[in-house]
Amino acid sequence: MYAVIETGGKQYRVEVGTELEVELLDVEAGKSITLDRVLLIADGDSAAIGQPLVDGAVVSADVLRRDRGEKLISFKYRPKARSRVKKGHRQELTVLRISDIVFGGKSAAKTAAKAEQDAKTERQRLEEVASAQAAKDAELAAKLATSAKKSTAKASADANETTVEAPAKAATASTAIKTAKPAPKRATAKAEASDPDAGSTDAQAAKAAPKKSAPKRATAKAEASDADAGSTDTPAAKAAPKKSAPKRATKKDE
Repeated sequence: MYAVIETGGKQYRVEVGTELEVELLDVEAGKSITLDRVLLIADGDSAAIGQPLVDGAVVSADVLRRDRGEKLISFKYRPKARSRVKKGHRQELTVLRISDIVFGGKSAAKTAAKAEQDAKTERQRLEEVASAQAAKDAELAAKLATSAKKSTAKASADANETTVEAPAKAATASTAIKTAKPAPKRATAKAEASDPDAGSTDAQAAKAAPKKSAPKRATAKAEASDADAGSTDTPAAKAAPKKSAPKRATKKDE
């Protein structure tokens, strides 16, 4: 809701909470006044226009302070008359704040207060929802951090156990290897056949003894050469020609 008021020969468009400077009014600061010259009032789509004033419309305002406007310069110059007049002026003003607009039993201040309360309630509700969500998020973050710490501690403990168990297993394996006795070797079948009455020690000694190589057999060519050498010992025999064997008669010769 807004209204158009008249004061000091000027018109102003005002709403609840509007601060405006008007011509000097005979009222002290801190007091409230009522502006009854209301030319127009509008509330949403409906509007009331006065002729010249709106009946039953009242605008209330609080006086904040007195003030002075900007300095204005008035200069008059009359040519060829040596006339020059310069004046300065600062208007005295009264600063007002509109507190309420009442028309037809409806108050703009009450409507604005209700809307503000509703907005405040809605804002508080949103803040409460946001705070609850933030608390849930913080709780979830704490749970995740705790689970992450537990998993990290478990992984480190497993790594330490693995590091401790590896040398222990290696030491156990080396001890088992050292304490294990070598199995006695079985005598070969060949050694048992050569000396069945001998024990395992004789068999091992026989196996460790170097083997004697068998004498090489003389080849047929060497024997033939030795036979020839035996039969022909003298040079005369060597020089004597060999007799050829008589030819066998063939069927053609017969």
